[in-house]
Amino acid sequence: MKIGIIGYGSMGKMLLWKFSENAGIAKSDLLVANRTREKLSEADGIATICDNSELAGTADIVFVCVRPSDMKTVLSEISTSLKADALLVTLNGSITFDMIGKIVRCRTAKVIPSLTAEIGRSQTIVCYNDLVTDEDKSILPGLLSSIGQVIELPENEVGMGSELVSCMPGFIASIFDVICTSAESHTSIPREQIVRMVLNTMSATGDLMLEKDLSFEDTVNRVATKGGITEEGTKVIYDMFPAAADEMFNKTLAKRKLTASKAAAAFEE
Repeated sequence: MKIGIIGYGSMGKMLLWKFSENAGIAKSDLLVANRTREKLSEADGIATICDNSELAGTADIVFVCVRPSDMKTVLSEISTSLKADALLVTLNGSITFDMIGKIVRCRTAKVIPSLTAEIGRSQTIVCYNDLVTDEDKSILPGLLSSIGQVIELPENEVGMGSELVSCMPGFIASIFDVICTSAESHTSIPREQIVRMVLNTMSATGDLMLEKDLSFEDTVNRVATKGGITEEGTKVIYDMFPAAADEMFNKTLAKRKLTASKAAAAFEE
């Protein structure tokens, strides 16, 4: 089976190297294309370098890893050369199956990885159009397991799913950046050490909760004893943070809706 990747930006590059390293795909079966061909020099050792049409006519699974503004152009370019039995995979939640179907009607999946794919711990969202086969639904998750776990969602839930896994590293980093900055004003511990302490505790807490199947409430109760110090802090968080969390999702989902509207307009042009 030949795997093709169109677009060698951050996501396309990550997939290419992870497929080579973790999925063990041979150079002859791993194809890559990019608008700026010079950027592919470092990929020459692990993949066969092609142009878009050549890749689409050869690969059994075609990953299109380009910006939303370039998606229509790339799909139009490969529509006539795409193999009849190929699985097309796009990496943009704003581009719907209906939009793609205006350009090319084929077996299509959408995939939304997370930044944590870089360490093999992505929670990758996947959804499928109505042409995808049961075999596709077995092969694609197997391939994506090389970057972490796979979560299948219906297309109408991909937006919120993306907030929870793809956007979440940014949300989490910003939350703990605020916490570490606040901590600096109350201690002489260097910021670098504060950050390491918080990150290691955050990572270990997540692993503990997953391994021991602890709920958020369980974890809070294990640490925040009645009338104790931790309880004072958790009261503040539960009192003040819900409004910020609601506003965060209101803003991001509104932005996602606007992005989808602009994408739809571009596909109508």
